[in-house]
Amino acid sequence: MLKKLGQKLKNEKGLTLIELLAVIVILGIIAAIAIPSIGKIIENSKISAVKADAIQILNAAKIRYAESSSDKEITLEDLNGFLDEVPTFEADTNAKVEVTDDGAFLFTGSGTKSGITVNFKSATVQMIDNAPKSARDIPAGEEEDEE
Repeated sequence: MLKKLGQKLKNEKGLTLIELLAVIVILGIIAAIAIPSIGKIIENSKISAVKADAIQILNAAKIRYAESSSDKEITLEDLNGFLDEVPTFEADTNAKVEVTDDGAFLFTGSGTKSGITVNFKSATVQMIDNAPKSARDIPAGEEEDEE
């Protein structure tokens, strides 16, 4: 009995057409599910990069303010020497950090990375950190209140 089973297994040398089609269909289903999620992960990583640059700008503004506490409005040009180039905010010439009377640092500006734009309006480091991963307006809801 075992001899016959062993001979049958030796005679099978490949996959049948049905088995091959089943594998292709399964791979197609997996690809259809995975590709949209990978696209969303890439988009979220671009948004996270812009948020990280905004936090760098806020931290550089804090250092500059500690050295010269007279300015209540700090532009990106004012941060030369405190911050390396921030290409995500190059196009926004109006980007700035405002220092409130109670010492809060608020960033306003728009940053773009590979076609993904994130808008900041009076955003603090905490607001940026607490914003959802896919948020493109920080703080959220500011745009809606103005309409």
